Amino acid sequence: MCRICTLPMPAAPATAHLYSPIGLLALTGSDAGLHAVRFLEGPDAAAPTAPADVAACLRPAHAQLAAYFAGELRDFDLVCAPLTGTAFQRQVWGALAGIGHGRTASYLEVAKLLGNPGAVRAVGAANGQNPIAIVCPCHRVIGANGSLTGYAGGLVRKRWLLAFEQPAQGGLFG
Repeated sequence: MCRICTLPMPAAPATAHLYSPIGLLALTGSDAGLHAVRFLEGPDAAAPTAPADVAACLRPAHAQLAAYFAGELRDFDLVCAPLTGTAFQRQVWGALAGIGHGRTASYLEVAKLLGNPGAVRAVGAANGQNPIAIVCPCHRVIGANGSLTGYAGGLVRKRWLLAFEQPAQGGLFG
């Protein structure tokens, strides 16, 4: 679960890099919590940070993301403290934590969960501005017709994440 923090933010957050099957991730955070998880590409790419070199404030996020990609963790238990976002955006990002591993929800379902079914487009816009990819699972939000819609990390990554989270299929007890 990604719990959105409302504490004042520090001036100098720490950063760590983690390699994942869908590319290099940059994690930013402080003692207030995890500020961002973003995809790095091209000239922004850096070497992954060795676990021993990860700042103490980022160790839980680094370890949990590594366990997630190893298939050992389904639910995150982190305090998320985004440095950006309106009150509405933060409300949407907090609601994303309610979309369980292996599940999806439509933008309309998220809007209804927030008590505002008319805010479908606003939910979509807030979802697209989520700074904490994967942990606040914006990749689990899809179109009302089941179609994959935009994802800041790209549709290839969204498709991969959704397939990765699906329960194993096959066999009598699969």
